[in-house]
Amino acid sequence: MIGLEQTVVPLIGANEFDIQSNALIVSFIASFGLVKAFLNLFAGKISDKWGRKNVLILGWLFGIPVPIILILAPDWNWVIIANVFLGINQGLAWSMTVNMKIDLVGKEKRGFALGFNEFSGYFAVAIVGFITGYIASVYGLKPYPFYLGIIFAVLGLLISWLIVKDTRKFTLLEIETQDKSKPVDENNVEMNGNLKFVQVFLQTSWKNRSLLAISQAGLVNNLIFGVSWGLFTLYFSSYGLSANDIGFLKALHPGIWGVLQLATGFLSDKIGRKILIFPGMFIQSIGVWTILYSQEALGWVVGMSFLGLGTALVYPTLLAAISDIAHPNWRATSLGVYRFWRDMGFVIGAIGIGFIADLFNTFVAIQAVAWIGLASGIVVIFLMKETKT
Repeated sequence: MIGLEQTVVPLIGANEFDIQSNALIVSFIASFGLVKAFLNLFAGKISDKWGRKNVLILGWLFGIPVPIILILAPDWNWVIIANVFLGINQGLAWSMTVNMKIDLVGKEKRGFALGFNEFSGYFAVAIVGFITGYIASVYGLKPYPFYLGIIFAVLGLLISWLIVKDTRKFTLLEIETQDKSKPVDENNVEMNGNLKFVQVFLQTSWKNRSLLAISQAGLVNNLIFGVSWGLFTLYFSSYGLSANDIGFLKALHPGIWGVLQLATGFLSDKIGRKILIFPGMFIQSIGVWTILYSQEALGWVVGMSFLGLGTALVYPTLLAAISDIAHPNWRATSLGVYRFWRDMGFVIGAIGIGFIADLFNTFVAIQAVAWIGLASGIVVIFLMKETKT
């Protein structure tokens, strides 16, 4: 569903609706990210009461209108509304895929399970981003690329309803067998399984320094992804690239990221989380700088590949690190808080970096993103303790 948008929607804003403001064009990412962030915050708690499967199905019900609204959209406001629905869809459905994978595996295999989950999603983003770029170059930006979205949404709903089984019972079993004799773990988080929502929010956001480092790294990671999703499309287009060529370049980031997560998630189970996270942030910054200072296709290919490698090191590892620290009774809530901050990166990236692009230029805005990624890696080095035991 996200791959459907990443190549085509920014071009629709610039070419179909003649929008000149970078901030306004990437506003659809802000609406998506804001709604998804808040749904992430509560999805875990809701699923503890309603069941994982029910929330998964509800998420896909909200996904069905997205491609239909985009096909019919007469102006940019409709695109923003479509992405509100997409944010609800992702906030509920994708949250459940994360929580259900963690429910199903033991602590020794969390990294691999989450790597597999993220691989399945972001490899699909890459494939569909490339396919929609090709369709758009042959048949136009609308409506043909979005017909795929209708198929995806219906399939997501049917698979969730007819095939997926609820996994909450596995977490309940883990809670029963959890050793509750230790009041504190090595990361100084209270291991009481009865923490209230506000306590979990404060622990994940600020009080625990490892969780703080993890949350800010997630936010910066999605800030970079949001800029790649929106501004990079416009940046490549400014060099006269076709939708097909842009689709290829945009597919490299999630494609490499998706495939490598199969290895990086497993690797984090073996050698630790922190040792992958801060280099991943640094490599993303190197990728952004490579794209920025290249004036030809080869440099852009290398830069997008670095972005994919860096994100693969970070993405499943951050989720696994949260799961290492959190008690199983409030783990889903803690993951929701982390994913709230992570997806606020879309909002900050779209509004803040888009505003910088309008105020100065795209070059300065993308340059700022690279420095933010570098700073995030340094924060991880100094604040985060290794969580894998």
